[in-house]
Amino acid sequence: MAQDSTPTSASPRFARHRYGVVLALTILAVLFSILAPDTPAGRGIAVLLQSTMLLAVIATSRERGTTRDLRVALVLVTLVALAVLLLLSVVPSWVGAAGTAAAVAAVLVVLTRGVVQLIRDHGVTIQAVAGALTSYLLIGLLFALVVRLLVGIASHQYFEQVSSSAVTQSQEIYFSFTTLTTTGYGDLTPALSVGRALSVLEMLIGQIYLVTVIGLLIGNLRRGPAQSSGA
Repeated sequence: MAQDSTPTSASPRFARHRYGVVLALTILAVLFSILAPDTPAGRGIAVLLQSTMLLAVIATSRERGTTRDLRVALVLVTLVALAVLLLLSVVPSWVGAAGTAAAVAAVLVVLTRGVVQLIRDHGVTIQAVAGALTSYLLIGLLFALVVRLLVGIASHQYFEQVSSSAVTQSQEIYFSFTTLTTTGYGDLTPALSVGRALSVLEMLIGQIYLVTVIGLLIGNLRRGPAQSSGA
């Protein structure tokens, strides 16, 4: 008698999509980056924590085999090397931000593919919502890293209120997430045109993502694959 091959919540394939843990690690990484002292050690430890979070995303993705193993190794080596260089003050912080931003962007692609596959296999679950929320936080972190890069390379100061030499990691992440959520306290405002354009883009992404992606997932949370495509 043929066995039912439909994946269950106990199957190994489903077990790989543990995005609740990834969401918790992402929140921890963001909070630490805000609270950590703005020193080479603080930035280096933040990169190490972010690397742990990013590796967790890859480890819970649907992909297996040589490709995934190479991706994990590449991310690990790159981020650990950046963390060490920052700890030793060998490279400026904007160089570390550039490397970390590239890693975050790559992992966002992996995370999105994993969440889409999870929804296809099992419908909208709590784990899928956790994965989507993780993507939202990673978008905020990615924009904060881009701000750090621009602060480091721009010939003029990035913020109206703070000189580039005095901008801290905490301020960059705080500004990014208040922009992403369109909170807009106004205590930090971009002085450069590219900064204003970047802020508008982040606002649009933040609002569209919440209204469409998160809204649709929450609205369909109780539907399984069969119900979502029902007659």
